Amino acid sequence: MLETRWNMKPHKAKALMLAKRQLAELVCDAVNLEGLPFTLPEIQTLLDGVTVGGHKISDQNIALNQANAWRMLFSLIEENRFEITPETLCALHAVAAKDDALEWGRFRSGGVTIAGTAYMPPKASDLPYLFDCMIAEASDIPDVYDRAIHYFLTMARYQFFYDVNKRMGRFVMNGFLLASGFPAINLPARRQLEFNRLMLSFYEDGVQKPMNIFMRSCLDERIITIMSE
Repeated sequence: MLETRWNMKPHKAKALMLAKRQLAELVCDAVNLEGLPFTLPEIQTLLDGVTVGGHKISDQNIALNQANAWRMLFSLIEENRFEITPETLCALHAVAAKDDALEWGRFRSGGVTIAGTAYMPPKASDLPYLFDCMIAEASDIPDVYDRAIHYFLTMARYQFFYDVNKRMGRFVMNGFLLASGFPAINLPARRQLEFNRLMLSFYEDGVQKPMNIFMRSCLDERIITIMSE
């Protein structure tokens, strides 16, 4: 795969190292985007195996599920077993969405809506075909970040699962990037309002470019510098 904007060269070990060092931040931002106000020190404490006060056990479990899904993703990539298939997605979802969705570890079996938009995701019966379409469309995208963001946005818009769709889309986006030797994109919680506004527009019209620009802007310049050394 090629990266055409920053001229980074693929380096899988370095990209994985950077993502692992960023794990607490990745988890903290993800759960804050879901309305769970954990601080970074609290997430670091949870990842060290110690519970923290002032939070529901269910909320702590959501954070731990997120961390465990990242660890699973890292293992798949290190063992060269990461593939964008329904089986891989469902295995990751079984970890990331445990006790946090109507069903976990399988594509949804019924309809869903998305708050704030009149757009209706496709019928559950169409999801296997649409997954194949997503893979086929992505294969024609040469730039690694364009392809990765395409996976994220398509998964978010099609809503393959009852819940945890945006988080799953980011897992697939970043799994693809890391497996290709490029750094992951972390979505900072401080940019939630901008993200939500752009996503609502994307749900309505399906135009990816504004969200592509936004997601690329979330890639840490420090990480780009390290990867370019």
